[in-house]
Amino acid sequence: MTIEHLADIRREYTRDHLDETMLDADPMLQFELWLKQAIDAGLPDPTAMTIATVDEQGQPSQRIVLLKDSGPDGFVFYTNLGSRKAQELKHNNKISLHFPWHHLERQVKVCGVAKPLSVAKVSQYFLSRPKESQLAAWASRQSQPVSTRQMLMSEFNRMKQKFADGQIPLPDFWGGYLVEPHEIEFWQGGAHRLHDRFNYTKQPDNSWQITRLNP
Repeated sequence: MTIEHLADIRREYTRDHLDETMLDADPMLQFELWLKQAIDAGLPDPTAMTIATVDEQGQPSQRIVLLKDSGPDGFVFYTNLGSRKAQELKHNNKISLHFPWHHLERQVKVCGVAKPLSVAKVSQYFLSRPKESQLAAWASRQSQPVSTRQMLMSEFNRMKQKFADGQIPLPDFWGGYLVEPHEIEFWQGGAHRLHDRFNYTKQPDNSWQITRLNP
């Protein structure tokens, strides 16, 4: 098939179905169930999620990062605080997450706000990372221009020599966020494009209202 036939690429989604009786009243528990099933299924990068932020001109931007924790309060990820996403979150902390579990014919979409994590929490995670990842955090000025890969590797090697004799400290330009959700949607592919979609919306009393959506 050539690229001219993109409109003809399609398939049926018949792997599973979803109804309200199968859902947990708590969307975070439902998410953890689906995440575990994605991990158990051996999906590549099951914790990969697309995050969307918006700049001061209203231009959305997306990128893929890894989920590093989840629980009753929300979703956690880490990043360079000089990165585009961190700079955009500084002036508008509204954020959207998307988990694309294609092989299970599932998606999860999250809308919420991103709140900075404490230095203690960030440091705890940073020190648990492989040494090479710690060095890479020091070497990269994320989202800033770099003329060649050789220059990037040169900086990596300089950091490697600098911290050769001791523990690598937490950079002051590296941090993390807790995404507190107010809306979470679970999508299960269905035959004939009649997909199952359920949207959880947080209520003023912190309970969750579940609504089935048209596909």
